[in-house]
Amino acid sequence: MVKAFILIDTSPGKAKEVTGKLRQVAGVSAAHAVTGPHDIIAVVEAADVSALGELVVQKIQSVTGVNRSLTSIVAD
Repeated sequence: MVKAFILIDTSPGKAKEVTGKLRQVAGVSAAHAVTGPHDIIAVVEAADVSALGELVVQKIQSVTGVNRSLTSIVAD
């Protein structure tokens, strides 16, 4: 199992809406709108790195309102 934190930037005023959509995506265990340089932090889990890549590109980056994402895979 691969776990990662994803920092997400959204269109202005869309963080709350996008957070709600992300919470419905299979593989997203948590999503929170936050303050700071990014709008949302999501915690995701996938079977392997390949599946993680598919989750990020096909399910997260495709959500309307997501402009950019930065994925950090948990190393411990």
